[in-house]
Amino acid sequence: MADDDKVFLITGASSGIGAATARRAAEAGFRLVLAARSADKLQALAGELGGDERALAVACDVTDWGRQEAMVAQALEHFGRLDVAFANAGFGASRGFLSDDPEHWREMVLTNVLGAAYTVRATLTPIKEATGHILLTGSVAGRRAIPGSLYSSTKWAISGMGESLRQDVDGTGIRVTVIEPGMVETPFFDNPGEGRLEADDIARAVMFAIEQPPHVDVNEILIRPTAQSG
Repeated sequence: MADDDKVFLITGASSGIGAATARRAAEAGFRLVLAARSADKLQALAGELGGDERALAVACDVTDWGRQEAMVAQALEHFGRLDVAFANAGFGASRGFLSDDPEHWREMVLTNVLGAAYTVRATLTPIKEATGHILLTGSVAGRRAIPGSLYSSTKWAISGMGESLRQDVDGTGIRVTVIEPGMVETPFFDNPGEGRLEADDIARAVMFAIEQPPHVDVNEILIRPTAQSG
């Protein structure tokens, strides 16, 4: 593996879609910047994927702009470049506008929306220098309204953010992709369910978008289990 191998930053990398994508990206030869709040899980994953030479673990709360700036600075100091950024950190809430504590709502909106926007802003300059790729984790819930779901509203925001970003970087060569999963068997859900996608199914979709030739920009990938009706 060469020192000029491309560098792939993933937020929400400690489990689920983020961890599965990290494994697929490592197989494809990327060096990795793995970011999440859970430092222990990150360190274990980084060790699995080659240690400091191949995978840098950075504890980061994506709702903190200063931490995101520091994450990117650390990535550039360690690897010298940044080619792909995946704004993947996020979590959900119960359906029903009287269900969850308003503080849970606040943290979800800050993480899912502002956190993603912070990741875009923090990575955009080095991504421009590399003529790279930015991806955001949306959801099927960002394509249709779900009764009583503020989570759905945050993912509608991601759908809009992805298109706004695509238009903003038009002409620079940067590619922008919104990945929109349906039901996925990840820690996002408290209870296991039959017929859901695996995190690795989403990771393969991420890699499909990244591995297209430079003149091809896969703007959206909506991916649902065969059995999911809505």
